[in-house]
Amino acid sequence: MHKARLLAATHAHPPAPADPPTLNIGCSGWFYWHLRGTFYPTQMPTKEWFAYYSDHFSTVELNAPFYSWPTIGTVEAWRRQAAGRPMVYTVKVSELITHIKKFEGTQDLVRDFGYIADLLGPLMGCFLFQLPPSVPYSPALLDTILAQLDPARRNVIEFRHASWWNDHVYAALEKAGAVFCSCSGPKLPDTLIKTAGDIYVRFHGVQRWYRHDYSVEELTVWAQRIIEARAKRVWVYFNNDFDGYAIKNAAMLSHILGSG
Repeated sequence: MHKARLLAATHAHPPAPADPPTLNIGCSGWFYWHLRGTFYPTQMPTKEWFAYYSDHFSTVELNAPFYSWPTIGTVEAWRRQAAGRPMVYTVKVSELITHIKKFEGTQDLVRDFGYIADLLGPLMGCFLFQLPPSVPYSPALLDTILAQLDPARRNVIEFRHASWWNDHVYAALEKAGAVFCSCSGPKLPDTLIKTAGDIYVRFHGVQRWYRHDYSVEELTVWAQRIIEARAKRVWVYFNNDFDGYAIKNAAMLSHILGSG
């Protein structure tokens, strides 16, 4: 990815950011074995799963890049599978940057990973930078993170420690043009934060991670928050994938907001 980025930079200017739809609702990942028989028809070959998913949702949050740095071939495969479909990918940034190196000396790595957006072109949504839950608020770390972000990208930062929900963080992200990831998660503030034109929400669960089946009433509360935020663009992903709840709840919220 590094060599490809440098080579591309010597030949052409990066393409302008794509202009995705106003409302983007989907799931955090689409390939889970437990979805066979609960979402995907039992006899459907796995090679047909993405097409089936894209018949129901027009965006997906890719979690695999967090665990394994994508190759050029991987990104090209994403492009091929979405060909002819109204699909937008959001890409979770590698744990090498966020969890292992913890943003120490990762400027080039962030640029290299950002090249994925140039390769995806109009299929690109956001980059999701997720911090570990063990990392509390630190003004120095916040400055380090924001200094490495490319403002030409749609950068979303997900904090997992409640101390990051404070006015200094909101102001710093707003100044940098970065998006604060609002979370529905255990022991995290239950509120929607807006620091940019776009807003971004991840649903993980209420009392337990990944296992909560959101009720219509709970999603209606979030739908009202989303409407009242008057965002230029909305990104919502369900990560409560236990028993297929993410699929079910994403469809519910889409219906509530009038997109389903």
